[in-house]
Amino acid sequence: MSTQTPRVMAGLHWSSSGERSASPARHHAGFWFIALAFVSAMAFSTVPAPLYSLYQARDGFSTFMITVIFAVYALGVMISLVLAGHISDWVGRKTILVPALGLELVAAVLFLTTPNLAILLGARFVSGLGIGMLTATATAHLHDLHRGHRADASDRRFEVVSTAANIGGLGLGALVSGVLAEHVSSPLRTPYIVFVVLLALSIVAVMFTPETVEERTVRPVYRPQLPTSTHGARAQYLAAVAAGFASFAVFGVFTSVAPAFVGGVLHEPSRTVAGLVVFAVFGAAAVAQTVTGSLGTTTKLALGVGAQAVGLVALVVSMHQATMPLFVVAGMVTGAGAGMLFKSAVGGVAGLAAPAQRGAALAGLFLIAYVGMSVSALSFGLLTQQVSSVTAMTWLTAVILVVLAGVAALGRPRANA
Repeated sequence: MSTQTPRVMAGLHWSSSGERSASPARHHAGFWFIALAFVSAMAFSTVPAPLYSLYQARDGFSTFMITVIFAVYALGVMISLVLAGHISDWVGRKTILVPALGLELVAAVLFLTTPNLAILLGARFVSGLGIGMLTATATAHLHDLHRGHRADASDRRFEVVSTAANIGGLGLGALVSGVLAEHVSSPLRTPYIVFVVLLALSIVAVMFTPETVEERTVRPVYRPQLPTSTHGARAQYLAAVAAGFASFAVFGVFTSVAPAFVGGVLHEPSRTVAGLVVFAVFGAAAVAQTVTGSLGTTTKLALGVGAQAVGLVALVVSMHQATMPLFVVAGMVTGAGAGMLFKSAVGGVAGLAAPAQRGAALAGLFLIAYVGMSVSALSFGLLTQQVSSVTAMTWLTAVILVVLAGVAALGRPRANA
């Protein structure tokens, strides 16, 4: 779920020689090949969301275990971000993208086996590893190819397509999975068969895409991309990482247990509807990120805090009243707020960090964001061991609102800043 662009990554040696070696037409085709691969991988990562209730009914595990399965995915992303999310800058985009897509393909095959809980956990972890490798690399490759096709054009096409592929892809996967699970005879196999095909085609597409990073004769010494804060402007940096935590906390809840809300609290058994709800949340996030792209970081942060807070309160009200239309609208408002909030966080960290520190500072942001994603899901699962889902969501919302208040306070413009 990265919105990182290549221009805000650190310590880079962006070479144009690879770009010059292919024609603009090949870069144009390659741009859409990478977009296809990006959206396929991100969509695959949310395929299990509408299916968790089926696994739960078949295997008899608790809601808490669903959140554990999801947290294992987030753990895989975090490990991969630290170890491999940054090295395409010197080994090449395709060198990272092909193995990343291969890991997603392995995960899909694992899901296609006769899965028990251990295989579910393993498949989600492998998928997380692939996504951690892929997000920043695919974003950077899209930017390279966009510039290779139209060097003097604005970055608007790149920004719209990368956001749609990334955040929009997350919503699309849940929608496709929910619709297929509703209408096919093998709901725990057919969605994965579809994505085995899409991921295999994506690997082929990447292989036919121009490489855009020049091979180095001397490569930098490998180091994990460990997080660091920026020197100076500590309050703004804390506001940004807290914003990342709060926004991904919402995404974590909707990706892991929102379909269970739909089927349980809201008494809607349709898996298509469950997939539509997740799609609506991520779709609203993608649209909000796109339409507010020209706004300043501080404005986006304020709008994001307000929209996410209002949406979360409305979400809790909808659950207490068991009102599906309000739940959907509240989810979309919450998603739009989270999208703007995270976009502002990325822009804030990029603007605060010195060029030599940006990659590490952004690594810190993404790691804290995925911590928020996993902690929110696990906390909800633990709470449901003691209280109802509605009460658990009410308490979790209260905690997120406190974090949002801190974001607003820390992110307030200061006269001496």
